Amino acid sequence: MTTSFGATSTTDDVLAGIDLSGKRILVTGVSAGLGVETARALVAHGASVVGAARDLGKAEAATATVRAAAAGGNGAFDLIELDLASFASIRAATDRLVADNRPFDVVIANAGVMAAPFGRTADGFETQFGTNHLGHFLFVNRIAGLIQPGGRLVVLSSSGHRFADVDLDDPNFERTPYDPWIAYGHSKTANALFAVEFDRRHRARGIRAAAVHPGGINTELGRHVGADALKAMIERINAELAAAGKPPYSWKTIPQGAATSVWAGVVADADEVGGRYCENCHVSEVTDGVINPVAEGVRSYALDPDRARALWAKSEELVGEQF
Repeated sequence: MTTSFGATSTTDDVLAGIDLSGKRILVTGVSAGLGVETARALVAHGASVVGAARDLGKAEAATATVRAAAAGGNGAFDLIELDLASFASIRAATDRLVADNRPFDVVIANAGVMAAPFGRTADGFETQFGTNHLGHFLFVNRIAGLIQPGGRLVVLSSSGHRFADVDLDDPNFERTPYDPWIAYGHSKTANALFAVEFDRRHRARGIRAAAVHPGGINTELGRHVGADALKAMIERINAELAAAGKPPYSWKTIPQGAATSVWAGVVADADEVGGRYCENCHVSEVTDGVINPVAEGVRSYALDPDRARALWAKSEELVGEQF
């Protein structure tokens, strides 16, 4: 399927003319940035959105306009507490959702952390792998039975997956020197592989899963990087772009960043995006060659079905549940 959307398309662009009345959609990470915009756009088009956040007070403030729009009769919006760095919190949240027994048409696994200093989750896992991957792995699988036939899972990955393949032998950096960007790469590759294997397991029910790179957006996600490091990184990227005769890099806006999540979740053809990695509102090409950090492309290891199955088995072992 060809798409008229691209890197500069916004959530409102991709949802133009689409009525989501009657659709129920869950979005994690609705206390800032992309999660708030994703929820706003979906509610504005009539969807009933359940937003999940670790800090409910922060999320309530961040989504005030979303709730106001829903109160005005356009869609609906509810919040649930979910700390993806705590299996106890995940189990409590999923138990409530399963007991409520209302189905979802789409689940968007949006929440995450980036380039965090070394730390551990409540259950002892390296912060980024534990939160970005294991937290979503446990959360989504425990509510998978609520996703309706014909439904979708959208997992936010990143071009940061190109920093590193997932490390199934030492996911918690117990023997490897910690590098925040390598750890981020592990977690984002894991996010893409999770979508691949979830898609394989659930497509017989008509449920498809896709991984999404939202693009570079200057949001709270970058809080661990620091202004000086960020400036130096952009300068290096721009030097590469200039050497290639290309214009300098520019950040996406938040509505542009959230557009691919919304596109993959409710606009794109299910067979086109199922088991694939998407960016700029289209499916990405696989490339394993030398690539500029801000160029498009997904590494083959992030879509490898055997790697995805191995990660699934390892993840089940780590969370102590089988799905």
